[in-house]
Parts: sequence; C-alpha cells; structure tokens
Amino acid sequence: MPEPTPSTTTSRRPKRMLTAEQKYEIWVKTLTGELTTVQAASKYGVDRTTVMTLRKVAKDGAIAALVAAVPDRRRSMAEETELNSRRVENARLQATIVELSIENVVLRGEAPWGS
Repeated sequence: MPEPTPSTTTSRRPKRMLTAEQKYEIWVKTLTGELTTVQAASKYGVDRTTVMTLRKVAKDGAIAALVAAVPDRRRSMAEETELNSRRVENARLQATIVELSIENVVLRGEAPWGS
C-alpha cells in the first residue's frame, strides 16, 4: 500500500457547527470591527469563508426583515380587525331589526302593503 503524500492528504479541520447565538456573536463582532474575518475564523475554529458566508446571510436576512417591516403595518392590521368586527356587529344588528320588524307586523296584524 503506498504511503500518503502531502498532496493526497487533507489538512482540513473537522466541520464545526455553530449555534445561532455564536453566529450572531460573530456577526456583531465583525460588524462592529471588534474582530476581523481572519480573527473571528481563528477564534471560533471555522474557515474564513464560513465567516464571510455568515456575514452575507445575516445582511440579506436583515435587509429582507426591514423590507417586510412596513411602517404602520400593525396599526393597519389592528384597524382592519376592528373594522371587520364592526361589520359583523352591523350585520347582526341589521338582522335583528328585520326580525323585530317582522314580529311587530305579525303581532299587530298589520300588513304594510295594505289589506
């Protein structure tokens, strides 16, 4: 069996899985300049490309969240909910008025169309 040569052996580190909190910490520290990409990779035992990918994903996620955060959206949804509940109440009251009008006509024995 041939002996492995330096070109056939890999010097890759075992893959390290970072928690969400660790990813966030790396992102904040690289964003604020507390750590460079190389320093963060060394400190957390990951590859530089992992740190760069993490930063890109965090940036894209933040931008997507800001785009989705339409100003006054919550107030608008609250107003829509209130409007819908008032519509339901309005329909219920209209039905009650119709029922009471019919009951009134029947009890009085009156026919509004003239008999």
